[in-house]
Amino acid sequence: MSIRSHLSPDGDTLNIYVGERFDFSVHQAFRAAYDQPNLPRLRIRVNLRDTRYMDSSALGMLLVLRERAGGERADITLSGVTPGIFQVLSISRFELLFKIE
Repeated sequence: MSIRSHLSPDGDTLNIYVGERFDFSVHQAFRAAYDQPNLPRLRIRVNLRDTRYMDSSALGMLLVLRERAGGERADITLSGVTPGIFQVLSISRFELLFKIE
């Protein structure tokens, strides 16, 4: 599966790993990855290290995650961002909404 997730041992951080393609074909798996009752209290790390393709539906999925995680109060980091994915995020001004590493 191209989306996996797990809680950190201390239960404070939800780690979501995205595969090579981040597009509409993974929307159900991505939603399931953050289906946590205490989501607004968690730090969230979306690992994009293996992601080579991201489309506008992926951007929308990240925005829905942010809203469900508390909107402006959400603590979400997009990590492992490659130059190509960074370009997509930058054009969309996502550095204003997420921490990007």
